[in-house]
Amino acid sequence: MQPLRRFPAEQFLNRELSLLAFNRRVLAQAADNRVPLLERLRFLCIVSSNLDEFFEIRVAGLKEQLKLGSHAAGADGMPPLDVFRRVTDQAHQLIAEQYALLNGEILPELEKQGIAFFRRSLWNEKQRAWIREFFHKEVMPVLTPIGLDPSHPFPRVLNKSLNFAVELEGTDAFGRSSGAAIVQAPRALPRVIQLPKELCGLDYGFVFLSSVLHACVGELFTGMNVLGCYQFRVTRNSDLFVDDEEVKNLRIALQGELPQRHFGDAVRLEVADNCSEIMTDFLLQQFDLGRSDLYRVPGIVNLVRLMSVPDQVDRPDLTYAPFQPGLPKVLTKRYDIFASIRKEDILMHHPFQSFTPVIQLLQQAADDPQVVAIKMTVYRTGTDSVLMEHLLRAAEKGKEVTVVVELMARFDEEANLSIASRLEEVGAHVVYGVVGYKTHAKMLMVLRREDSGYRRYIHLGTGNYHPRTTRFYTDFGLLTSNPEIGDDVNEVFKQLTGLGKAGALKHLWQAPFFLHPKMLAAIHGEIEAARAGKPARIIAKMNSLLEPEIITALYEASEAGVTIDLIVRGVCSLRPGVKGLSENIRVRSVIGRFLEHHRIFYFHANGKQNIYLSSADWMERNFFRRIEISFPVLEPKLKRRVLKEGLKPYLADNCQAWEMNASGEYRMKPTRRSRICAQELLLADMAVGAINVA
Repeated sequence: MQPLRRFPAEQFLNRELSLLAFNRRVLAQAADNRVPLLERLRFLCIVSSNLDEFFEIRVAGLKEQLKLGSHAAGADGMPPLDVFRRVTDQAHQLIAEQYALLNGEILPELEKQGIAFFRRSLWNEKQRAWIREFFHKEVMPVLTPIGLDPSHPFPRVLNKSLNFAVELEGTDAFGRSSGAAIVQAPRALPRVIQLPKELCGLDYGFVFLSSVLHACVGELFTGMNVLGCYQFRVTRNSDLFVDDEEVKNLRIALQGELPQRHFGDAVRLEVADNCSEIMTDFLLQQFDLGRSDLYRVPGIVNLVRLMSVPDQVDRPDLTYAPFQPGLPKVLTKRYDIFASIRKEDILMHHPFQSFTPVIQLLQQAADDPQVVAIKMTVYRTGTDSVLMEHLLRAAEKGKEVTVVVELMARFDEEANLSIASRLEEVGAHVVYGVVGYKTHAKMLMVLRREDSGYRRYIHLGTGNYHPRTTRFYTDFGLLTSNPEIGDDVNEVFKQLTGLGKAGALKHLWQAPFFLHPKMLAAIHGEIEAARAGKPARIIAKMNSLLEPEIITALYEASEAGVTIDLIVRGVCSLRPGVKGLSENIRVRSVIGRFLEHHRIFYFHANGKQNIYLSSADWMERNFFRRIEISFPVLEPKLKRRVLKEGLKPYLADNCQAWEMNASGEYRMKPTRRSRICAQELLLADMAVGAINVA
């Protein structure tokens, strides 16, 4: 394989700006009046949740670089200071648009539907009386107001918590007159409170906790005059740091680091737009932030908490229609999961098809006396996962249960520590992978004693073993008893739990050893075919595309005449459609009801049509700092299914697909053709009872 050429920095788009562009596409779902109204509210909340993590990780990283005086540019050639300035400008614009949409469209539309959020200025006397009583019974007992004076310095404010800065006048019982206090709202309190129906004259009337506190805050400071009460929220650096070279016990090191996540360096301050300049400057000073880090918002400072509203409102006409996931035909009549897998490889497409077969595999494995061992990787499963219950039961029954738990799964560390402890208590073998390499591969192996000897039953997936997210994320899962794939999976588990060199695998492409060179080789194979005048084609679907060598190889493939379609949901650093560079590359992003999550890689391969499914995006971390697998779809009929379900509908989609131009901008192209929506087509084809999806 020839060495790759290096392309100039201007041929790469910036990661942080691309991530903000993705959130604009999500916000467009909230603005789309074809989307059910409560789902529009949910999309608005998703943007806020995404931005929280963006500030906690990406902006925090930029600030760390600036603090260290770094001028090092990424592949896009932009130094950290330039990136930070552009990110800040665009984030302010995006958040302003978000609140304008909430206040100008979504809340008024909800009120027309009998779902209203009552502002303090509009409360009548009966509502005020009920709210005052609620405050005294439910809120006031758990509040601890902190007056600021020499013996009460500014408190440690929890990451993303709701707080109130109160300006006061007068002196207290001890003669103190600091003029300011902080009230922290405990996380146990609901942020959205439903009023009794008879008080509001609507089916659903709500008040915000912030409004309740504003109205009643004076009762926390007896005999003093409240001049102002302002809600605020601080976002902190939440990236955990564990020194790979110094750590002796990853679990203990992580347990020591986790409590500090809530009190990392501040990176963003959100305040209500009525906050006085004096108090704003005071808060910025306390958190060591500048004016560019300040976000004034016309409403509540944490829109994520509105996510609970669709679940509190029984209005199915304002939400997506429910559906029942289908099952692959081979599983509709058979109840023995092992017999079904022996019969043929089974491909499952979530959420259109059920995740239940994976749960059944573990359930039957736990109860089957012929099963002797179970091995599984855990990245995210949730705190109440039924899969974990089956693993616990299997271990209690004396089966050899080995679980590779990734302790460094961002924001799931505490849940995974809890899972690890429970598994160890019942005698399961728990290992934490390899320090410095996150275990992101999705693998489950069941070893069963049969008449012909031991047989391995394998599940490989593109998504997490998380039954809840399988209802909202698009992913593929493969059940197989193919002996060679079983050998490969067993070899990867040996690496994770033991010691030894990385051996050659028959079918799996594994990171950090082989995945990157194998992907480059597959791309180069298409380049050679194109140069020889043969058909050459690449289709790749993923969450993110950032790795410079892969992008460089794709540019060379385009120059050679390879037709390339990239379906990239989120961040993409490649510029498509640049004359003389990427004219044969098309990039699109599909945003809809479900989060597009599967990674699919198709190579024409001189007519062989090689298809790989993977847990890995085309990012440096996935190739070089994670343990990932990419597994082939070997059965011809399953290959046809992946093409039919995972690629072709998304390439034809003309209602939820955004096309990227050479400048990195995304546009929904108007079309006169009949409406094609990939997710709707897949629901109609595979699920049960789906009516209208958008």
